[in-house]
Amino acid sequence: MTGWTALVLAGSRPGVDPFAASHGTDLKVLIPVAGEPMVRRPVRALLASEGIGNVRVLTQQTERIGAVLPADPRLTVEPSGATIAATLAAICADPGTRWPMLVTTADHALLDEAMIADFMARAKGADVAIGLVEARPLLKRLPGTKRTWIGFRGGRYSGANLFALGSPRAAKAIELWRGVEQNRKKGWRLLAAFGPAGLLGWLRLRSLDQTLASLSHRLGLDLRAVQMRDPLAAVDVDKPADHALVEAILAGRAS
Repeated sequence: MTGWTALVLAGSRPGVDPFAASHGTDLKVLIPVAGEPMVRRPVRALLASEGIGNVRVLTQQTERIGAVLPADPRLTVEPSGATIAATLAAICADPGTRWPMLVTTADHALLDEAMIADFMARAKGADVAIGLVEARPLLKRLPGTKRTWIGFRGGRYSGANLFALGSPRAAKAIELWRGVEQNRKKGWRLLAAFGPAGLLGWLRLRSLDQTLASLSHRLGLDLRAVQMRDPLAAVDVDKPADHALVEAILAGRAS
């Protein structure tokens, strides 16, 4: 197959998930969104996207997740590792891996073909690219939304759950990620792991581009930020308020 390989992270954390339980399931990715299991939405968008060659869904519950997904020869459902970073590290080390790879999450229920095309076009050629949304357009679109923001000089940004791994060199960034994975929701600790450049960004003494240029030099990688044109790329389904918001957006009711 030609084109990008898409990886959809559909794992679950140990223990009871109250959010999932409130929707009658034990797996968050099976919570219904607009009448269908959440995981089905980003997978369907990826399969419909020009430039995606194959889609690999990674989960601990392969049979249950596979049962709700479309039948498509380009789609596989595979066991995930103990953590996201461990899963991605194993894939990067596999000599059979097809590059480049687009990584997203099963709770990215608003992901669509336009977002995917926008991200791939501007991530092309990077060793690692990170999809981001700047606060101002998102808050203009959804004034009451609550996101995790990381601030730099000139703006605050939220992740878009879109990543590109462009070459085997990306494994260097994955190894660094393994050391900070538990802090992915704590912006300052995550940035601190990247050294002075990250901390200066958090202190808003450097812009996003300056911080990434410094990190690229430190890691010996082409590390790129892709500021998404559609601010809704930053909206995932991580809690009940997100679920209500996404369903409202899909129904055309959100402002």
